[in-house]
Amino acid sequence: MAEVLVVVEAGVKKVTLEMLTIARGLGSVSAVVFGDADTAKLGEFGAEKIYTASGADVDGYLVAPKATVVAELAKRVQPAAILLASTQEGKEIAGRLAIKLDNGLLTDAVAVDADGTATQAVFAGSAIVKSKVTKGLPIVTIRPNSVTPSPSAATPAVEELTVAVSDQDKLTKVVERVVEQKGSRPELTEAGIVVSGGRGVGNADNFKLVEELADLLGGAVGASRAAVDSGYYPHQFQVGQTGKTVSPQLYVALGISGAIQHRAGMQTSKTIVAVNKDAEAPIFELADFGVVGDLFKVVPQAADEIRKRK
Repeated sequence: MAEVLVVVEAGVKKVTLEMLTIARGLGSVSAVVFGDADTAKLGEFGAEKIYTASGADVDGYLVAPKATVVAELAKRVQPAAILLASTQEGKEIAGRLAIKLDNGLLTDAVAVDADGTATQAVFAGSAIVKSKVTKGLPIVTIRPNSVTPSPSAATPAVEELTVAVSDQDKLTKVVERVVEQKGSRPELTEAGIVVSGGRGVGNADNFKLVEELADLLGGAVGASRAAVDSGYYPHQFQVGQTGKTVSPQLYVALGISGAIQHRAGMQTSKTIVAVNKDAEAPIFELADFGVVGDLFKVVPQAADEIRKRK
């Protein structure tokens, strides 16, 4: 059975486990790791082989060396497919990889069939298309939160790759790395509970109400594009077509109308609760539970009930 290469970015994230789950339906799973990674976790989700690549030639430059490493490995092992995450880095590696291999490329897939046919949600999730590369092997980037990761234990063999990159791969050097300060809340795309605020929250100060409910529930905070564009909350917390895609067990939408661009980023959430004073808001078409009311009255009452039950 041919190998399926799963390119792992720094650390093992939820999308990594999703890719491993998808890859098991395509062939023998092999993970390509740059730097450190939890090999036990990769094995838990089906990685039968782990290729590692590290050193100054990889760590000291941007994505070009990584694309070269994956391309050379692909030429050697002739994989059935290559999967990458639909992140900023993943898509740039994928684009460079497609050029190096003179290969077709599919992005933002939510599923991949055994024959390499990818399912993509397009037009803000309003349409589903099936696509297949017409030249070369399937190189596919997987949209985060597309599938539920499922374990399938394996004991992976580890092989260290020899990294040999050209001067062309070293045209952009990393001069400094700054670790982003993380708060006590879970990462937005990894969270099991997300509480998001929209234009209806009114202003940046009122977002404290959204944060309070998220903290009581142990969840992450999100925001609609309207809220972000209005300066209520930072852009990195935007949920939607031009923001992040989330698929938590519980999604709470506060003062969000539910435009199609926002729905594209959260419509696969398991349970959706919406609070909006407009009974005709599109979000209610998607919500499992809806409250027509003033969020400034509804949310404090909900918060009090949660505190009583803690």
